[in-house]
Amino acid sequence: VQLQASGGGLVQTGDSLRLSCAVFGRTISAFFMGWFRQSPGNEREFVASISRLGANTRYADSVKGRFTVSRDNAENTVYLQMNSLIREDTAAYHCAAGLATHDALRASRADSDYYSRKDSYDYWGQGTLVTVSS
Repeated sequence: VQLQASGGGLVQTGDSLRLSCAVFGRTISAFFMGWFRQSPGNEREFVASISRLGANTRYADSVKGRFTVSRDNAENTVYLQMNSLIREDTAAYHCAAGLATHDALRASRADSDYYSRKDSYDYWGQGTLVTVSS
């Protein structure tokens, strides 16, 4: 399984960007998907997640109301629409895929933070860099 993220770039404060993550090697409907980001000197942090069929989404508090995660299973792609960008959004954005197994579902019911944890995901893509200038 390979994940390929794209869509990053240099934008100004207040601008919008849409990131894409294409999944190769397996149908995306087998996975719940997540977006994480990492800026220099900081740990990789959770941004957003979306369930296997798109019914449930979660967001980090820092992006709620500005970012929207979506998926198109027919296109094997997940998206991250980012609006009202601020300098603090500058980071490399990584998409991740977690196998939606029964074990994963049980774990998510026991842990409300399951989808925000890096170790819940099985596959990772390379980062796409987003730079927001003021």
